[in-house]
Amino acid sequence: MHEFFQNPLIERYSSEEMLKIFSPNNKFSNWRKLWIALAECEKELGLNITDAQIDELKMHIYDIDFARAAQIEKEVRHDVMSHVLAYGEQCPTAKPIIHLGATSAYVGDNTDLIVMREGLLLVKEKLAILIDKLSKFADETKHIPTLGYTHFQPAQLTTVGKRATLWLMDLVMDYEDLEVLLSQLKMRGVKGTTGTQASFLSLFDGDHEKVIKLDEMVAHKMGFAKSLSVTGQTYTRKIDAKVLGVLNGIAISLHKMTNDLRMLQSIKEIEEPFESKQIGSSAMAYKRNPMRSERISSLSKYVMSLSTSPQLVAATQWFERTLDDSANKRLAVSESFLAIDACLDIANNVSSGLVVYERVIEKHVMAELPFMATENIIMEAVKKGGDRQELHEAIRVHSMEAGKQVKIEGKENDLLDRIVSDPIFNLSHDDVKLLLNPQDYIGRSSEQVTTFIECEVEPIRKKHINVLGKEVSLKV
Repeated sequence: MHEFFQNPLIERYSSEEMLKIFSPNNKFSNWRKLWIALAECEKELGLNITDAQIDELKMHIYDIDFARAAQIEKEVRHDVMSHVLAYGEQCPTAKPIIHLGATSAYVGDNTDLIVMREGLLLVKEKLAILIDKLSKFADETKHIPTLGYTHFQPAQLTTVGKRATLWLMDLVMDYEDLEVLLSQLKMRGVKGTTGTQASFLSLFDGDHEKVIKLDEMVAHKMGFAKSLSVTGQTYTRKIDAKVLGVLNGIAISLHKMTNDLRMLQSIKEIEEPFESKQIGSSAMAYKRNPMRSERISSLSKYVMSLSTSPQLVAATQWFERTLDDSANKRLAVSESFLAIDACLDIANNVSSGLVVYERVIEKHVMAELPFMATENIIMEAVKKGGDRQELHEAIRVHSMEAGKQVKIEGKENDLLDRIVSDPIFNLSHDDVKLLLNPQDYIGRSSEQVTTFIECEVEPIRKKHINVLGKEVSLKV
């Protein structure tokens, strides 16, 4: 086992749930279910297929002889035919009607769509759990003033919870994209070798209505409301591009969120969970590295890079199909799902245990608040008879000098002392202190969090009430 490459997505990161969705068992049992659905619908529409044949096929949905299929594929060099023949050996009575009228894409493409849909539903559930957890964090911290940053320079105040809603807004948009995508997802259906349904028209002696009905019936049996109106041999590869585009969007959102968390951990304001025996560095025992957020950022980059693969595939397919999509799809689609699944699990784990250091946050706020309070100080001084233009110039000069003290000499911000000492302001320490309540500078931050949760998050919570709060145990 240790002599050969092991995929880290399998060994270290992805959940058992997602690994099962993209497993050979799920793939090839879906092939068999599709062959059964085709046979059942063909029988119902009048073809000479017996109940005994269908019952025999159903008896062997899951006992797939992978070794035999691999042996046959070495001989015939065709993955679908190897499984047709292996299934036929297990079902000798049904062998003549397996894959009747179909092309390889019937099982291959339809299964890809089934598997992607299953994967998207799991992603949607995990995203809803994350949105719920982050919303609780936002609600609990919506009153805590913190420095807002533009260009990573201190700007006006916001609150810890309000900043969390910025991450949440992106994730809610991703959730909405998932809903739209899932509502649009159709089955390839029963379309034949180049999408013309010629083989099925021949099977049904030119009866167009039966061919149309067959397409509809198989789609419904496999859980799809509709099949695509037209295809070539394959469904348009733009579907893969759309699916990975939505996964890419989630990766972007998680990367942005964890970049913020990593910077906040660096300035000791917010910290991701750190376990009692966790080691931050092999050399520097004091370190508490944000390794989970870093892992999300790392895997998110991988998902973003993979999103270009289906775009290139879709753009370069020739006419009704070429086979330069197959190997690419096997890797890009599955690994995008496995990687985003890992990102969501880690994000859920992180969100369950975020630690907020309010004293550090307050210290950073109070170091910058004098600069932010200058407009209010000017207004108060004007009330006491001062000239607004003269006061503005005076406070500009004092601000520059105070900034120089902080940046060049490493001293505390003494802007307020300078203002109190300058008679032009006619303000006492008590006057100025009244103007330095951080709560007066957060605007509608708290109210915005409340409204956001009510309007954007609650509808999502209601749809996933049975799974909210689920905890995640990471492999590493």
